[in-house]
Amino acid sequence: MKGGGYGLIGDLVLGLVGSVVGGWIFRALSVSASGGFFPTVFVALAGAVIVLVAQRKVWTHALGT
Repeated sequence: MKGGGYGLIGDLVLGLVGSVVGGWIFRALSVSASGGFFPTVFVALAGAVIVLVAQRKVWTHALGT
């Protein structure tokens, strides 16, 4: 995504938090990622994308731009 971020370390931390959030969201929806490596990676990726996009949208709107 253009226009933002916290650098490599900051974005990695947000991505890791997002992977945990993704697991929580999928469990809340009763969707299991117990099918192996690729479903688990998909859940983590989906959560990381959700958190990174949400963070950048919230931060942009908080700054009024």
